Amino acid sequence: MTRRRDSRFRAVSTALAALTALGTLAGAALTGAAPASGASQGAAAGPGAARTSAIAPGVTYGYFDIPTPRGTARAHVLDVDLRDPRTGVGLLYPGAVAARAPVSALADGVGAVGGINGDFFNITETQHPGVEATGAPVGPAVANGHALKGAVPNGQRFGPAMPPGVTTEAVLGVGYDRRARMDDLSLEGRIRTSDARLPLGGLNQYALPVGSVGAFTSDWGVVSRVRSTCGTDTSRGAPCSTDTHEVTVRGGRVVASAEAPGTGPIARGSTVLVGREAGAQQLRKLSLGDRVRVSHRLVAADSRVPFSFALGGYPVLRDGAPLPGLDPTASAVRTAAGISDHGRRLLLLSLDGSPEYRGGLTVAEVADTLRGLGASDGFSLDGGGSSTLVAATSTLVARAPGADAVTVRNNPSGGAERPVPNGIGVFSRT
Repeated sequence: MTRRRDSRFRAVSTALAALTALGTLAGAALTGAAPASGASQGAAAGPGAARTSAIAPGVTYGYFDIPTPRGTARAHVLDVDLRDPRTGVGLLYPGAVAARAPVSALADGVGAVGGINGDFFNITETQHPGVEATGAPVGPAVANGHALKGAVPNGQRFGPAMPPGVTTEAVLGVGYDRRARMDDLSLEGRIRTSDARLPLGGLNQYALPVGSVGAFTSDWGVVSRVRSTCGTDTSRGAPCSTDTHEVTVRGGRVVASAEAPGTGPIARGSTVLVGREAGAQQLRKLSLGDRVRVSHRLVAADSRVPFSFALGGYPVLRDGAPLPGLDPTASAVRTAAGISDHGRRLLLLSLDGSPEYRGGLTVAEVADTLRGLGASDGFSLDGGGSSTLVAATSTLVARAPGADAVTVRNNPSGGAERPVPNGIGVFSRT
């Protein structure tokens, strides 16, 4: 096992050398690479050999092969130099938390030169017949400094098991200092009425803690809020609560009340409060016209610089060392991000889903791959697990110089892009 790991590490290190041979990291004017998809795809020169090309100032695209005991995996990488003032990254999302779109459409919609899919999400509700799957992501999300949502309870997440000690509050993002970092973002919020002070249990989340009250804003979208009262903190498939209540607050006063969570758009400036069990009992005490004040923010555990964007997933590499407990056996098509150069360089990696490469990598191998590319910190995004359905969300797109639209550079394992709730977009000012 140690020899195989060392061999993979050397192969990825060779790829890193190929990525940087013609210039400095994340910004070299690399040319001559054919797109690694469709009929124009050519085989790499050998294990670890990289094909690279410049996408925009400070942004390089490349792909290389990784030998594994199961065959060859092909990795596609966007290398982003955050030191270049013309280059930036941000959250891609469809304009609502509970909505999905292909990564290429998300990137084209905002003029991104590249992008990659993001967080795991509420993809199905087979355990709750008649309940609509929201498509909303698991973890926190921040767009342009604005807190879009909080993290669902650990037991309500979708995706493979996280390393020990990691929670759904884990995020990867970039601060206003233009440095990438990993952290945890927790929701801090209060509901104030004339008679009570209640903690806020959620913000635009497809699952609320048992006994809590959650807030939904216009950021949520039009999807039903019923799913937020299903399952428990430890069981995603537990039945939906039968003790629920919902109130709408506008202008600091209650303007509507209902026994069951509703659906449809939420007016800008309004907040819908959804309660379950003890939370529902508290909301039933409110009458039309009562004063209610709702406040919330996402609080970083370590970061002193606010995030300009952040999204959920889970860490696999920290300070150059893989996290303990990473799965070394289950392989799949995966997506991940790496951070190097003290947060000034961001690597966006997606594996190819073509049949000849579909053996993929284990989570432990992903951590090794990111480390081989020079990352000190690494973060797993959606695209893992043994299910093709989940693996099909592994998508990396990049815009060729002068092109009007981005091109899918890897081959999604499902044969086509899967709509996703968010992703990381790469932007360039020329």
